[in-house]
Amino acid sequence: MSATTPSSPPAATSAPAPAGNPPSPAARSRRLALGVIATGLLMTVLDGSIVTVAMPAIQNDLGFTPAGLSWVVNAYLIAFGGLLLLSGRLGDLLGRRRMFLAGTAVFTAASVLAGAAGSPALLVTARFLQGAGSAMASAVGLGILVTLFTESRERARAIAVFSFTGAAGASIGQVLGGVLTDALGWHWIFFINLPIGLAVLLVAVRVLPADHGPGSSAGADAIGALLVTGGLMLGIYSVVEVESYGWLSAHTLGLGALALALLAAFVVRQATAATPLLPLRILRSRSVAGANLVQILMVAALFSFQILVALYLQRVLGHGATATGLAMLPAAAVIGAVSLGISARLSARFGERSVLLLGLALLIGMLGLLTRLPVHAHYATDLLPVMFLAAGFGLALPALTTLGMSGAGEEDAGLASGLFNTTQQIGMAMGVAVLSTLAASRTDTLLAAGGSRAEALTGGYHLAFAVGTGLLATAFLVALTVLRRPDRRAAATPST
Repeated sequence: MSATTPSSPPAATSAPAPAGNPPSPAARSRRLALGVIATGLLMTVLDGSIVTVAMPAIQNDLGFTPAGLSWVVNAYLIAFGGLLLLSGRLGDLLGRRRMFLAGTAVFTAASVLAGAAGSPALLVTARFLQGAGSAMASAVGLGILVTLFTESRERARAIAVFSFTGAAGASIGQVLGGVLTDALGWHWIFFINLPIGLAVLLVAVRVLPADHGPGSSAGADAIGALLVTGGLMLGIYSVVEVESYGWLSAHTLGLGALALALLAAFVVRQATAATPLLPLRILRSRSVAGANLVQILMVAALFSFQILVALYLQRVLGHGATATGLAMLPAAAVIGAVSLGISARLSARFGERSVLLLGLALLIGMLGLLTRLPVHAHYATDLLPVMFLAAGFGLALPALTTLGMSGAGEEDAGLASGLFNTTQQIGMAMGVAVLSTLAASRTDTLLAAGGSRAEALTGGYHLAFAVGTGLLATAFLVALTVLRRPDRRAAATPST
């Protein structure tokens, strides 16, 4: 959109100047701000994946039961997903810089508490606080970026950096988690956040622009906040507990129905409140609504790649934690190369919608190949091609992020950022519950039929990969039919 404004052509004609001259102070400040926000995101993403490889050590040291151990992950997920939307709106009202600093401080302090935890209850409490701090900082990160980078190409590059940080951070976290746990102990997967968090805070205070929202008096909609936070937390809780209780249990159906009732009441409240927490006008944009729906489907499907491939490497092929992380590194490398070096250029030339469709097509091929993964796989021939096809995520996520933020004005940037992150967490929770449950059920069936453990596990993963492929195909159809084509005539105006 901004490529067609009168201010765009001068920006384009002046672009070569920095090649021979140092960047202006304003440009340097924006780059530092991008670095701070990306580092803050990396810290929270690393924390989400770094824990997975340390779970056995945590269980042995603190005496977690098998069911209780899942709450090391679930407590973080519930707080993070439940508070994102509220945090985004509070950032718009109270100032996004203030919300980012407060969230980073809470996350850093909670990380120290988690590292020092000597009991299961204290660690779960610390993980919940980590999720809350992460929600506060993450919800406004995109909102700060889209207000800092107003020129279309510059914004595309910034979003590409932001997207790469989130996509590659998970793979890096698996390697780092294995190394830290083996070398120093599981406590250090949390303690490592202390120097990073302090550095982010010190730089952020200096480079993030001071913004002052209208204040809580402009309308925080406390009732709406309670409804949506309660509904999201209860819904995510019911989903992540499906593996323990089953889909058709009274526990799952009862809590799921209550969560839907709270969310329905929230929608009614937003349509009637004088100052709604989520103005429904933001969902009238086809780009915003379509991008968030595509994201739920895509993230749910890609859980089967990020987590189940790692489980396959460990449980079927017998890899250790560090070896598993290293095996996943090529995916992070290609995602980084594509999102940082190619995605923005392709989006500028062909439009975000076309780049998104190409990325989704590559991801469909990736999960499709995984449905044929053998029990005795060879990494070079069976898994490495899959890692290269992960480049589709480096194309899809930056394009999807741009589309998801495109329909929001400056006053709603934090809200749109919180909404986009919220749908990401909903997709993740759905992927965790649905695909892992299907894989476990199929594995049990194959074991009961007399199959070996390796064959049964592989068969369970095949089913999850097949369902993930279907979710990606659905996302492709939604992007094809709901998202608008780019206006090529408008895009051509600056060049003429």
